[in-house]
Amino acid sequence: MKRFIVLFFFLSTLVSFSQAIKGRVVDVNNMPLAGANIYFDGTTIATIADDNGNFSLNYTSKLNSILAISYIGFQTEYITNITVGKELLIKLIQANTSINEVVVRKDKFTRKQKLQLFREQFLGKTSNAKATKIENEEAIYFDYDSKTRTLKAYSDIPLIIKNPALGYKLTYELVNFEAVFFQETMKSSEVIRSYYAGLSRFEDIMIGTKAVKKREKAYQGSQLHFFRNLANKVWNKDNFLLFKGSYQDNPHDYFDVIDEGDSKKVTVKKQVKSFSNKNFVAEFNLLFNKKQQSRITFETETFYVDKFGNNSNIENIIFSGYLSELKVGDMLPINYGIE
Repeated sequence: MKRFIVLFFFLSTLVSFSQAIKGRVVDVNNMPLAGANIYFDGTTIATIADDNGNFSLNYTSKLNSILAISYIGFQTEYITNITVGKELLIKLIQANTSINEVVVRKDKFTRKQKLQLFREQFLGKTSNAKATKIENEEAIYFDYDSKTRTLKAYSDIPLIIKNPALGYKLTYELVNFEAVFFQETMKSSEVIRSYYAGLSRFEDIMIGTKAVKKREKAYQGSQLHFFRNLANKVWNKDNFLLFKGSYQDNPHDYFDVIDEGDSKKVTVKKQVKSFSNKNFVAEFNLLFNKKQQSRITFETETFYVDKFGNNSNIENIIFSGYLSELKVGDMLPINYGIE
């Protein structure tokens, strides 16, 4: 039986501030870009530049996220180092209107087949994912390499994703998408490894009791829930239980969590493993609420989790099983449930 591994990559960095972030968005000629979007990746924390290009984004905590500034027809700017109290002057460069120079090889698969595979590996196959729609799928183009059995997807503009089940609209800048197959096919059942990377902005499109209940259901047992619990040392039968192989074990013997203010430093106890994975640190099985089974493999000995549950080294932590099935169609903003 093949083992399916899905890697979820989030572009992140550590920023800290204790007052409003202020700045101005202009073009190369210093003309204001009114209506420019300013947001923290993966959150609902966002604002829009006024008629003079000025903006103020109030926020008072430490967050593992990139500040993105976008405007239609211009290249998105990403800021990873913010100096507290210093106003930002952000100059956006006009985007090249021509398509990315990617050599698209001819292959035997149709665009319809590739789109279906992309939806399954990017949005997921849960009920929430099936209700989620990419409104501008025509912006996606594909390249399949038959030698490596790898499908790649690209987009020159942000994907507009509507998730009516959870009541969100996502603007998603697709940085990377790859799916590697066991054999030359376009079936999700033959995918042995897939990952996607990008920046996302969440906007509420539905607020009410129904949306609240669905969001909470999506949160329970999610990766976001897991990392928040791990950082706060919450392990019990109604949440997550940890197993080594088929035996339940004490998580506190394997994870050392140190409070460093607005974030927690997690150190993983290294295990001895026979197979040749030079990055391997440890591997455990997880059980949530007595029914949802997952496996987690650590390829880093230390990482940081902020108060939102955002992880600084998500590319080095690999999930399989239930948690690997939760993709963009079940994704919540990282500030979900936290003001």
